Amino acid sequence: MTAIPPKVRKGRKYDQVLEGARTVFMADGFEGASVDEIARVAAVSKATLYSYFPDKRLLFMEVASAECVRQSEVAIKSIDMQAPPPEVLGQAGRHLLGFLTSTFGQQVFRICVAESDRFPELGQKFYNTGPAVIRAEMVGYFKSATARGELKIEDFALAADQFGELCKADIWPRLVFGVIKSVSEAEIDRVVNGAVETFLARYAV
Repeated sequence: MTAIPPKVRKGRKYDQVLEGARTVFMADGFEGASVDEIARVAAVSKATLYSYFPDKRLLFMEVASAECVRQSEVAIKSIDMQAPPPEVLGQAGRHLLGFLTSTFGQQVFRICVAESDRFPELGQKFYNTGPAVIRAEMVGYFKSATARGELKIEDFALAADQFGELCKADIWPRLVFGVIKSVSEAEIDRVVNGAVETFLARYAV
């Protein structure tokens, strides 16, 4: 039987608690962050913190969702969707892989996997606020680029998913299984450049 997850309560100090939690989680990670430290940084009592977020994982996922929204907005604003496909794809791929390979991005992924049976809606919320937003933007871009005669794509959603998977080649599996602990900008460039070349070999006009 699936457990019923605790609920987040909104109120006057909700944003204050969330910002304090974001600061601590970003610095210490999920396991290293203590409720006492989050309450101290947020300048609230533990009772107040628990009244908004009765579960630490729920607080982490709320922070993660907000961070995904922020990352998505930054990516969308910084990518010139009118640029040639190699440029657009390169920028999008670096944003995607940069977040996925970050310490915070890996922590979000692991929490989603660890809690998927008990609280499946946590993973769904993370997906909807981050990956799904970028996926929709890429679908929109592929439609426009196809209309301009720059790309030749029939299944836009599939193409968006394929590009995302190409960007995770080599690096992402090794990170997930603990073979490596971090990646360099040069490694990200290598994978993204290969993803762009492979994708365009299939879909460029």
